Amino acid sequence: MIQSPRSYLPDSMSRTHSFLPFFVLLLVFSTEGALFGYYMAHCQFTSPDGHDAVYVEQFYFNKVLECQYNSSVGKVVGYTKNGIEFADKLNGDKDFMKHEVWKSNLCKRNVQMFYDGLQNSVEPYVWLRSVDAADSRHPSMLVCSVYNFYPKQIKLTWLRDGKQTTTDVTSMEELPNGNWLYQIHSYLEYTPTPEEKISCMVEHASLRKPMIYDWEPSPDSGRDKIAVGAAGLLLGLVFSVAGLIYYKKKSSGRVAVSTTEVLYPDVTL
Repeated sequence: MIQSPRSYLPDSMSRTHSFLPFFVLLLVFSTEGALFGYYMAHCQFTSPDGHDAVYVEQFYFNKVLECQYNSSVGKVVGYTKNGIEFADKLNGDKDFMKHEVWKSNLCKRNVQMFYDGLQNSVEPYVWLRSVDAADSRHPSMLVCSVYNFYPKQIKLTWLRDGKQTTTDVTSMEELPNGNWLYQIHSYLEYTPTPEEKISCMVEHASLRKPMIYDWEPSPDSGRDKIAVGAAGLLLGLVFSVAGLIYYKKKSSGRVAVSTTEVLYPDVTL
């Protein structure tokens, strides 16, 4: 059975695993159109010790499988007229066949390493933080970021006072880091409520049980805001009292002068 290239990726957690030691893509352009051909090699196995590992090389042209080398067969088999001719030439090349045997043995020897890489789970690193919510009806936003986990399947859940919430929640798909590990991010827009407990729950194959990470606002930042607010209130009160006293003195002086001028218009003080 011919498998698509996507099934050879580490994402495939099926019982038949494979890797790609070689992948060559050839494009040939002509005035009449483009010709498309590619060569692909892979090692597939179903057991961790590699006793059943099979090394396969395939040659395609315009999406048609022309010929294929299979280590269980021990030779190149052609499937089209041109493919049969090409297979006969390769089978008659001793250096080529010797190299195919070497690659087949390499396939079996490296199975354990690849199998361990596929099967072992990696525990995630979780970072729960607060950011400013832009263009939102809520003033705050929490971000639950999960990094460097394997396998890909993971579940993030937001809890408010221990109950699951899906309102104002936005989650991304798992993103590959490029080293077989993944990351994911989930966002919760919210309006702060006194004494409300908000948590991010993470469920993954590497964890024996779901892990709950509680959001804890920085106590220092809260005290700083209170101190700044109190200082501003006190400063405003001082200026208000000083202004009121100054106004009273000014008003009293204007009334006294006006009264004197009316009673004694010819007296100069």
